[in-house]
This record gives sequence, structure tokens and C-alpha cells, in this order.
Amino acid sequence: MFSDSDLTCNDFLGGRLRLLQPAKGYRAGVDPVLLAASVAAEPGDSVLELGCGAGQALLCLGARIKGLSLTGVELQGAYADLARRNAALNEQALEVFEADLSALPADLRQRQFAHVIANPPYYRAGAHSQAEDAGRRVALGENTPLQDWVSVAAKRLAPGGSLHMIQRADRLPDMLAACEGRLGSIEVLPLAPRQGRAAELVILRARKGGKAAFRLHAPLVLHEGARHERDGESYCAEISAVLRQGAPLPWPSAR
Repeated sequence: MFSDSDLTCNDFLGGRLRLLQPAKGYRAGVDPVLLAASVAAEPGDSVLELGCGAGQALLCLGARIKGLSLTGVELQGAYADLARRNAALNEQALEVFEADLSALPADLRQRQFAHVIANPPYYRAGAHSQAEDAGRRVALGENTPLQDWVSVAAKRLAPGGSLHMIQRADRLPDMLAACEGRLGSIEVLPLAPRQGRAAELVILRARKGGKAAFRLHAPLVLHEGARHERDGESYCAEISAVLRQGAPLPWPSAR
């Protein structure tokens, strides 16, 4: 487990959320915040996160929408404990299971959720340099195939429930293949760093039992300008509202 001296306390959502994170190890960037902001949940909905880490995405979602039932699964015990500490720090109710996706506890296998969210490791096994820190190594490098993440999510979704997953753009073919026969009504929102730049990340939304045609949306641009020209933040206004004010992500189909 992490000791207090191993941790920093950082503000998220403009100070609406405070999260303990390891000073050395896996630290959340904007990705889990954007993932949480993409979920169109309503008070009373149940949400499961696969690989919840220190709870960043779930707690961002809980800070935006009150009255959710939040559950996380995390392989690494130190991070599962940190997620519980972060929930208590922010006075949110969060149930965390320490478990591998391939061996979920029996209690969890009997439950279904309105929403499942996931930010799986971005890199295939052997496709990147190994991080020295064990936490970063597990968070970034794929040990469980991406197909298994989608399969577990589909099993845990209630009929009509939705999966939201953020991933590198080059993993989109893998995500689409994994959804085949499991989830439908797939929508993909590319996230481009700047205007005219290729998308580096995508958020996939899919529904259990969905029958709607596939939709590939225009990229959502994160930063103003064609290039980085000054120190400090340069997020577009709608992205800044997500990151600093806890606003929902401007998903195109909701406009």
C-alpha cells in the first residue's frame, strides 16, 4: 500500500475533486476525465469501471452526476486501496473489488450495470518500452487482451446499457472487432490534439442490444491553434469546461 509520503494530492475539475496519486508511478492525465465526461448517466444509474486505478474516472463522474451507484475493479491492491481512500476524501460512495478481469468475484458476476467504462492499457504487450515502476507498467502495458475487456464489459451490462472506452486511435480496429456479436449502436468520437492533426485517441460508445448503424463522428479538437506556441494551457473552451468545470463532453449526437 502507498504511505502518505508516497503520495501527492491533486485538484481535478477545477478543485471540485481532490485525488491522492503516487508521486512516482501511474498518475492520471486528462484521459480519465474525458472518459467520465462522455458518459450520459442519470442519477440512480449503476456504473462499473474495469481497471479503475485510483478512482479518477469514477469519481470525476460521481462529482458531475450525483446519486450514482459506483463500482470499480482494480488488479493492483495498492491502487484499489487508493481508490477507496480517494472516495472517502471526496465523500463519495465507491465499492472497489481487487480482482483480475478474468476472475471476477462471484458477487460481481451476478450483477449488471447501466454503464461500464474502461481506460485499458494503451500498448500491446511488447509494443513499448517497459516502465520501471510496476504500477505504470501494468497501467500502460497490455496483459489482458483488449477483446477480453470488451467481453467482460458486455457481460456486466444490463440490456440497453452502454460501454464507454477510451483508447489510442490505432487500437480502434481491435475495439470494433471485439464488439462484433457483443455490442451494437457503435459510435466513435476521435480526439485530435489540434485542428488539422490526426486523432491520437478515440472514445468508443456501444450499447448492449443496440441495432443502430455505426457512426464515426468528426474529431473533437482539444487545443486551440495549429501548433503549441506558448507556455500554459491552450485547451479549446468546451474542453476547458470539461476539465475545469466538470461539464459533460460535447458528444456530437447530443447536439
